[in-house]
Amino acid sequence: MKILLDADSCPKVARELVIRRAVKMSLRIILAANRPIPASPGAEMEICPKKENSADDRIVELAEKGDLVITRDVPLAKRLVEKDVSVMDDRGRVFTGNNINELLSLRNFAVDLADSGLGTERIANYGKKELKSFADSLDRSLAKITRGF
Repeated sequence: MKILLDADSCPKVARELVIRRAVKMSLRIILAANRPIPASPGAEMEICPKKENSADDRIVELAEKGDLVITRDVPLAKRLVEKDVSVMDDRGRVFTGNNINELLSLRNFAVDLADSGLGTERIANYGKKELKSFADSLDRSLAKITRGF
């Protein structure tokens, strides 16, 4: 089992938490990004070319059943769920076969609104509450995966 992190958009505190958990559990952790990201010892860095979806494509290529991927990218999450890979975002939401199509539809609707100039304002708040929710969900996901679902 390994953890793959879509590191371009992951908050630093969440990234550091994932690395600590992976090191503590002796799990391989791979950070994929289009640019160098400071990482703690024990984490591998995959710097992907700066072309559209290159980090996403690399994550899909590396991910296997039994791995955990952390990403905010709903289209990427759909690709991974279809490969039977466990996926969650940095706020603790777990993507599954039961919810991914609805979440992708909502995401596409929001993108269409934004493209039409009608998008809603986004709040990029990531504080203690969001980190706690993520940490709890991460621990549940790791426990589930390591005991074989």
